[in-house]
Amino acid sequence: MKKIAIIGDRFMLPTVFRDKVVEACGDGHDIRLLEQPWPDEPMEHGYAVEGMDGLKEYVGKADDIVDFVGDAELVITQLAPFSRAMLSRLPSLKFIAVSRGGPVNIDMNAARDAGVLVVNTPGRNASAVAEFTLGAILAETRLIRTGHESLRKGEWRGELYRADKTGRELSEMTVGVVGYGNIGTKVVRLLRAFGTKVLVHDPYVQLSAEDRNAGVEHVALDDLLSRSDVVTLHPRVTEETRNIMNAESFAKMKPGAIFVNTARGPLVDYDALYEALVNGPLGSAMLETFAIEPVPVDWPLLQLPNVTLTPHIAGASVRTVTYAAEMAAEEVRRYVAGLPPVNPC
Repeated sequence: MKKIAIIGDRFMLPTVFRDKVVEACGDGHDIRLLEQPWPDEPMEHGYAVEGMDGLKEYVGKADDIVDFVGDAELVITQLAPFSRAMLSRLPSLKFIAVSRGGPVNIDMNAARDAGVLVVNTPGRNASAVAEFTLGAILAETRLIRTGHESLRKGEWRGELYRADKTGRELSEMTVGVVGYGNIGTKVVRLLRAFGTKVLVHDPYVQLSAEDRNAGVEHVALDDLLSRSDVVTLHPRVTEETRNIMNAESFAKMKPGAIFVNTARGPLVDYDALYEALVNGPLGSAMLETFAIEPVPVDWPLLQLPNVTLTPHIAGASVRTVTYAAEMAAEEVRRYVAGLPPVNPC
């Protein structure tokens, strides 16, 4: 029998984690549950709290988490923090499953020093984000946002049916996909179903044979920017990709092009994006993630009529919850059985 502490929240429900662990491992383990208040309450950031250096975003106070975990050998969580000081107070802890694409709430160096195995759930929300991205693109290309906002204001904009104003179909457009990982590959597959011409930029991977045979091109970033009617971002944030979309990048895009970011805020220089939307060349943008969240109420991009914004919800789907819990439960099963992990960090 293993002692398992499950720290969920109001998205990754602790009861779903528990049910998936029982399905995978049986009901012979000592399982304790804690529900955190996210997303109804915001995350903390490690740089803002003494003793939590090295953690990017998390939910929960150190003492509360340590008290709850206690003598548990295994932890499953999405957002609970584990700093070096916390890990030193948890000598029984040997395994942490983080239901995220990256363990940004864990001090990984401290975990290695303490002999704690950390696993994660890469790709847990890839399908959700890919579907959302297609919706974001369609909202801009087919003037869904424009039509909605005009009707809300009591305006019937019949002129949107004019040939010089109406939207375009994806089958006649070129879409540039920056980043060809779990999400980018799914976005490409969905775009292909629309008959879209697809360009991909990712210097670290090769296209699948299926995508190559379907006419997808692997190109340099400058080529992608200059040829695409829509540019959508899907890379991880690294020193190389931070502010990959800046004033120089936007200046290379086609007049009237559409920019979509459902990846991460730090990929974009938002001052440069504002200028590109106001003074060209961009026609519109759809933004789902931001460098600072929540965004300030007086943020200039909130005031522009050619921008659609959502509060970082692309990865939020019921399937994301169950799939991430299944992945975490399988890692628990493997740990208990003495097998190597699928996704060690």
